[in-house]
Amino acid sequence: MIEQLKPFWQRWLARRIPPSSRVQLNHRRIFIMPTRTGGTFALVVFLMLLVAINYQSSLAYGLTFSLLSLSLLTILHTYRNLSGLVLSAGSARSVFVGEPVLLRLRLESVDRQHQAIALGWDVSELQAYDVPDAGLVEAQLGLPAPTRGWLRAPRLRVESSFPLSIFRAWSWLDLQQTVLIYPRPIPGAMPLLKGAQPHTEDFGQATQGAGVDDYQGLKTYQPGDSRRRLHWKAYSRGQGLLIKDFTDVSGNDLCLDFMALGGDIEERLSRLCYWVLTLSQRQQPFALRLPGFLLASGSGDQHREACLKALALFGNPS
Repeated sequence: MIEQLKPFWQRWLARRIPPSSRVQLNHRRIFIMPTRTGGTFALVVFLMLLVAINYQSSLAYGLTFSLLSLSLLTILHTYRNLSGLVLSAGSARSVFVGEPVLLRLRLESVDRQHQAIALGWDVSELQAYDVPDAGLVEAQLGLPAPTRGWLRAPRLRVESSFPLSIFRAWSWLDLQQTVLIYPRPIPGAMPLLKGAQPHTEDFGQATQGAGVDDYQGLKTYQPGDSRRRLHWKAYSRGQGLLIKDFTDVSGNDLCLDFMALGGDIEERLSRLCYWVLTLSQRQQPFALRLPGFLLASGSGDQHREACLKALALFGNPS
């Protein structure tokens, strides 16, 4: 029955607390209920009231109503400890399948301090933080990355049972945090486009070590080019930023081809991911060919990120 009610709960929650990268908690976004300790406390107070009524004891009446007043004040303080807190989404770095995703959050205080604020995706694994008055605290929470593609973080639970732990105030927030998950790199033979270059039968061994590339001259530096190839002597002579241009001795750049591999889709993408990382580390220009997609030959950080993104989103995984 709980599983059947979840879609209705999610739709109501989306209307009540719409997704936003920055949220300030207020009465519309905060829920409050007694904890298990609070339930025990209420039972004890009720039994004390029965004893006071039975024995007509003024002392028992006084103690019972004092504890009842304390519980009512605790509702207000528990709510105020969460009210006014501002939560905003931070940056997240892309990772490979199987690695933990670290999502950053910022907790800001506007006019009061907030104590023992617990955050997390799972109720059983919450992390507690204290936010000083008019201060800012950065939190870092982890999520598993089981599959490639865009990973959207689930609603974040924010709660506090301060000060007496007999009431718990909480909220569920969607901070619109997404991160791109790349395929897991798996080593293997280099999958080159057949007939494009003479290195197709050497399993990538010819691309290793010195003497692989021919020096062709200098060209203007472009954003994303490797800084290791900068020609500093030309820069010192006032000729601007130039980089050393190399080409493969065969006269053709490498082309990593999806169809040159065997196995299922995920295995092929993992092998391609490994060679994208390897060739980028060697600063070797290469192209990437996928079914219905061709990324022209290039090198540098921007080219590597473009290749990894194409591999991660191949087949439009959500």
